[in-house]
Amino acid sequence: MVELIVGTYGLACWLVFKKFKLVPVTTYTVCTAIFGGVVILGLLFISLSVYHPVSHDGRMYAPVVQIVPQVRGTVIEIPVEANKPVKKGDVLFKIDPQPFKIEVERLRSSLAVKNRDFAKLADQLAAAEAATKKAQADLLVSESVNDRQLRETHEQAKSNVIQVEERLKLAKVQLDRAKDGKRSGVISGVEYDRAETHFQTLDAEFVQAKSAERNAAEELRRGSASLEGARQEVARLEAAERQVRREFDTQIEGENPDVRETMALLAKARWDLDQTIVRAPTDGYVPQQLLRPGMMAVPLPLKPLMMYVVNEQPTLVATYPQKVISDIKPGLEGEAVFKAYPGRSFKVKVRRVLTAIREGEMDASGQLATATPEHAPGYIPVVFDYDEDISGLNLPVGAQASIAIYTDRVHALSIVRKIILRIKSWENYVF
Repeated sequence: MVELIVGTYGLACWLVFKKFKLVPVTTYTVCTAIFGGVVILGLLFISLSVYHPVSHDGRMYAPVVQIVPQVRGTVIEIPVEANKPVKKGDVLFKIDPQPFKIEVERLRSSLAVKNRDFAKLADQLAAAEAATKKAQADLLVSESVNDRQLRETHEQAKSNVIQVEERLKLAKVQLDRAKDGKRSGVISGVEYDRAETHFQTLDAEFVQAKSAERNAAEELRRGSASLEGARQEVARLEAAERQVRREFDTQIEGENPDVRETMALLAKARWDLDQTIVRAPTDGYVPQQLLRPGMMAVPLPLKPLMMYVVNEQPTLVATYPQKVISDIKPGLEGEAVFKAYPGRSFKVKVRRVLTAIREGEMDASGQLATATPEHAPGYIPVVFDYDEDISGLNLPVGAQASIAIYTDRVHALSIVRKIILRIKSWENYVF
């Protein structure tokens, strides 16, 4: 386009100076014409680059998923073909599942053994609980018979103490009267001795009755030797039950820890077995299929075995220098020309200007942050919307385009930019 403008200006100068001789050819006029051409060309270039900028690094971008296996193994089958549509869930490739099947079977057997041991422990606990309940019932029966007999003996001893005490009180009154009668000479010494002997006999009987009552109470409290043996048997069985229950109660949420751990390992092994079949994460296609049977798939280090292009409308993005960003707003009209389709231009519209770029990123590290180097100009990406005329072109991901944006300032120059852009499109036939 520069050559066209220079040629057009040169043709005008030839017509003015040579053909029609409107201006005489002198050093002054020639220098003025040359200087004027340079100024016009410079102003035109500056105005176009600021008010109607163009970018020649426009690209069609599409999200790409790196297919990394979750398990390690040898690839045995790759049913997917390059550049063929793939549905979500379709098989991309398969890893040898035999080692994972062996692990699943091993854990299933281990789980069966541990479930059997746990069932035995549950049976032991049930037997211990039954033995303890039976011993407690026998103890209750023994205690009821023994308590009845001892309680009756104790009640009889208490009743005997009350009776002897009443008789002792009466004998004390009679002895006091006998003392008074002997002192006054009313009764003889023989009668007094008889009353005193009766009182002493009842007093000894009272002491004996009290001792019998205490012994009966102590027997009631301690129980017999046979009842103590039954209590010891109950204590022994309860201790045995507690021991079994401690082992049984180590379970978590109704499952023994060993069983729970084995179940978790079995679930992980089954998940690993499922991961031997790698499936498409969504609708899309594999652009290049270089994987072959016999290759080793490893989850770490992260080394993708396939690149998977998601079936979404590609995003049209171009970058522009920062000096023109202030005039670029969403909704501005633009045009794009693709190298794949020379001689054609397509309408586009600014969707948004990206608000962050790599040169502005500040990463957390153990070093001080430094200024952006001079060789990083920081071009700003701009995202464009496009119509079905571009969607129907089936452009490959990464297709290059030149995209011009027409701002609202100096709108007349947009015609020049459109001419330049179309000439650029025509040049794609040759270059």
